[in-house]
Amino acid sequence: MMPDSQQSALTWGLRQKFLLLLLAVLAMSPAWAEKPTAPNSINGVVTVNADKTIELILNTPELIVIDARHPEEFHKGHIEDAIQLVDTAVNKKSLAQIVKTKTTPLLFYCNGPRCLRSSRAAKKALKYGYTNIYWFRGGWSEWMAKELPVIQ
Repeated sequence: MMPDSQQSALTWGLRQKFLLLLLAVLAMSPAWAEKPTAPNSINGVVTVNADKTIELILNTPELIVIDARHPEEFHKGHIEDAIQLVDTAVNKKSLAQIVKTKTTPLLFYCNGPRCLRSSRAAKKALKYGYTNIYWFRGGWSEWMAKELPVIQ
């Protein structure tokens, strides 16, 4: 039989090992994983970069730019003439209120490749029958990296 002090030390050592193992398992779990990345493309939607976005804005007067970020992000800065409509608010009614026809060109953006809001919004528009959809995958992070004009 072990003395109480040795048994206590052994129990404490086992607890420490168990806690370390538990922390290692938690660190590898999805809850601690990186945020998912937006898809590279969406079937039925034209993926564009910042340069193409500028070209569309300058050459497509009927283009509607939709910022799918949250209102507080939008108010810190956005692309000129963008309309703030977070992806969770995109539905048939909200789109119909801002888009004249289902062939009107729409461009969706959010924070960039680690943000899924604009890809979800673009997919919803496609599902609702809109046919002229652009998706600025690089979004706000690419816009800011290129030091393009910002409205606040």
